[in-house]
Amino acid sequence: MLRRFAISCLLAGLAMTAGARTRPRYGGTLHVEIQGDAWQRPGGLARRLVLDGLTRVDADGTARPALAIEWKAENDDHRWQFRLRPGVHFTDGTPLSSIAVVGALNVDCAQNCPWTAVRAVGSSVVFTGDEPMPNLPELLSGDDYLIALTLTSEGKPPDGVVGTGAFQVSEFANGVLALAANENCWQGRPFLDGVEIRVHRSVRDQWLDLSVGRADLVEVPAEQLRQAQQQRLAILASPPVTLLALTIADAGALANPLLRESIALAVDRNALENVIFQRQGEVTASLLPAHMTGYSFLYPAERNLSKAQQLRGGITPPLLYLAAEGDGAMQLAAQRIALNLREAGFNVQVAAGGQRADMTLRRFGLECSEPAAALESLLRKAGMTAPGIGSAPESLFHAEHDALERHTMVPLIYLPVSYATGGHVRDLRLNADGTPDVADASLVDGSRGGGP
Repeated sequence: MLRRFAISCLLAGLAMTAGARTRPRYGGTLHVEIQGDAWQRPGGLARRLVLDGLTRVDADGTARPALAIEWKAENDDHRWQFRLRPGVHFTDGTPLSSIAVVGALNVDCAQNCPWTAVRAVGSSVVFTGDEPMPNLPELLSGDDYLIALTLTSEGKPPDGVVGTGAFQVSEFANGVLALAANENCWQGRPFLDGVEIRVHRSVRDQWLDLSVGRADLVEVPAEQLRQAQQQRLAILASPPVTLLALTIADAGALANPLLRESIALAVDRNALENVIFQRQGEVTASLLPAHMTGYSFLYPAERNLSKAQQLRGGITPPLLYLAAEGDGAMQLAAQRIALNLREAGFNVQVAAGGQRADMTLRRFGLECSEPAAALESLLRKAGMTAPGIGSAPESLFHAEHDALERHTMVPLIYLPVSYATGGHVRDLRLNADGTPDVADASLVDGSRGGGP
């Protein structure tokens, strides 16, 4: 009996020790390194740490309460009313109000908004539209509609970016953005004491710093994902959520839709995916990935050079310029596309920085897994109209078909978003758009983090 009791106590003690070892701890600073800017759109890492939206979306794309606790649609989705969460304050102490939300949305969305007008009504924010807005709750969770303070309680612009999120800006110096935990966050205090984001770091330098403990979280571009796996880095990878697409001007030299269709047919997607992105993507000729719709097979992704040449006919447009957002793999992909188009009879040159372009290779992030909202968001980011896309499969298909028929946006590849983490980082997950959910992360030893 005594022996059994001793064994039971020993097992219970081991279980408690193991639980304490894995239980999230408060404290420590997470050191992050990125190639770009922490505030860039889309996907700037600091934005979702400092700012909140009226809604958020679950993994299945369902809109959930955030700064708004409830909402309702009226007049066949032409009018929506969102009631704000009471007792929320910006990190400078300014109360969250409907007037503050409307001010932020008017700054963030000056044109091509999902709504026609937005106004403050008591503790609610009311959106009205000339067209139905069936996807508004999901759209408002997106990066473009996060709420930043525009005027303090004294009626003055704030000093820097001020939000209601889990962290607040404390300093930006020597290329490092320092964020401190928001002790009074409406969602509860985060486990980490702070996050330091070192910007404009090459991937090579990021990986080196991770290897020697100066960084806890670094980027892994899709084209280097296989190399990272070979180096046995601890990888966090999203599903394919970043669309690589070619946008084409429908004016000037490419006003003729046959020329734009010829360009779409001349691009060799498989070569881009195999050679440039090391088979880490999903070739696509549809705007939404296959797992979201089931009909992407209706849009052939194979190159058709003979038809491209036939559509171009005897038309010889002047010299065309092709630009690419970003550097590295994006520039290589642009050069490969330019070669494809020359083979189809176009005179194409890759544009230098800041030069006028007839075509641009761009990245578009999927912020939601609900197909109708995801498609509407994509089209709006591309500057296209997207009124009232319904969730029914036929409505979704017709909306995408109509957009693709213009050949002003040519989808090429869907890519994952990936990061590598240090061994002491715990409970770090990726949001629906591939950005790290740092607010719920912790360190094994809360008193330490990476860094010098």
